[in-house]
Amino acid sequence: MFKTVKGIMLSLFVLGLVFALIACTSNKEDGSKKVVIYTNGDEEATMAMESALNDAGYDGKYILQSLGTSELGGKLLAEGDQIEANLVTMSSYFVESAQEKHSMFADLSFQTNPLEKYPPFYTPVLANTGSIFVNTEVIKQKGLMMPTSIKDLTKPEFQGLVSIPNILDSSTGWLLVQAVINQYGEEEGKAVLHDLIANSGPHLESSGSGPIKKVQAGEVAAGFGLRHQAVVAKESGLPIDYIDPIEGNFSLTESVAVVKKDDATTKLAMEMAEVIIKDARKNLITNYPVALYEGETVGANNKPAHSMKFEKPLTIELLEQHQQFFKSAK
Repeated sequence: MFKTVKGIMLSLFVLGLVFALIACTSNKEDGSKKVVIYTNGDEEATMAMESALNDAGYDGKYILQSLGTSELGGKLLAEGDQIEANLVTMSSYFVESAQEKHSMFADLSFQTNPLEKYPPFYTPVLANTGSIFVNTEVIKQKGLMMPTSIKDLTKPEFQGLVSIPNILDSSTGWLLVQAVINQYGEEEGKAVLHDLIANSGPHLESSGSGPIKKVQAGEVAAGFGLRHQAVVAKESGLPIDYIDPIEGNFSLTESVAVVKKDDATTKLAMEMAEVIIKDARKNLITNYPVALYEGETVGANNKPAHSMKFEKPLTIELLEQHQQFFKSAK
């Protein structure tokens, strides 16, 4: 009797292990079928993309992972099409450089109507534009003149009262460096940047959102960063104003691209890329008010006065050159 019970218990135990293994295998197979999305987008961008994908019936069919621009860029350049991701949304210059090195992205199978021409393997999801912004109360308290240029922020009266993003940590800092080099050239531009960094002192920020936070808190009088953040702050009633500098408003785009893989997820990833462009854009353009496609409009307050493009194509190599320029200006 004891042996019989023992045998039954052993059989049940073995059967339980079999079912557990089947369940694990099934879960693994289900997980492998999910589209893996890597993005360097911030919270507003990821929320807009997730909402559009879920509304389109893809809830539970993807895994979205946010990474920093440098981290994701490093993975793209190092891993190529061996990267875990099936779909990426990433700074366009990184997408182009990764494609040049690895030919890792598939041409998009859906049509878009962008305002500018882009390579067939990506299309933009959003754009960010740089500008100056100020805390009007601090400007008044300190008796400062309202700046009209980045160079104005290098004046002695702004010492310790300026916050800027560090190009070594933030792509927003690249918008600043492009504007300085474009307007003043490398020789005078290095002097301008040196004085600007000196005036920033402890307010040289590793995050692109750092300067607007410092300006809103009244820790500094002026800063350089993302224009739309200052527009939102002003519209919310905060004592913030934004100024389009005479050096120009430069922009960076983030784009969607599908990794070439010989599996079932590639087709699904392409479908999701189309949803992001055709459905998520209506929310993305609200948070990132730059028109990228035909039929899109933005309010007058979101149209920079001095939109400009850098004379050279934006590449990883150019970014590295400008980072060295920034370091040498310190």
